[in-house]
Amino acid sequence: QVQLVESGGGLVQAGGSLRLSCAVSGRTFSSYTMGWFRQAPGKEREFVAAIAWSGGNTYYTDSMKGRFTISRDSAKNTVYLQMNSLKPEDTAVYSCAAGPVPRYYSGTYYPRSSATGYDYWGQGTQVTVSS
Repeated sequence: QVQLVESGGGLVQAGGSLRLSCAVSGRTFSSYTMGWFRQAPGKEREFVAAIAWSGGNTYYTDSMKGRFTISRDSAKNTVYLQMNSLKPEDTAVYSCAAGPVPRYYSGTYYPRSSATGYDYWGQGTQVTVSS
């Protein structure tokens, strides 16, 4: 049974930092991309960052580039999201996901930033940034 379990969320003041972890169990994802998404109340799910499990290439939403860093530890089967200089607008539930993206499937292209391209999801961890 595949499980993705996030941890590391919490309450932090603006300007502070948090490191989220996503522990993966049940299978290996050597050909997959691991992604972080977030969803704030009343808003759509938003792509944050992604990393290729094999090779470690990283991808970010432009607005978070420079503040957030995604990484992975293959030995621990864990993906991280280091978040610095946090702002109140970063408040959201952060979820990690695994999927064979980017890919074409049934005539549709699924980029790394598309949540629908990911097959496995964690339960999410709440990040709250106070002003």
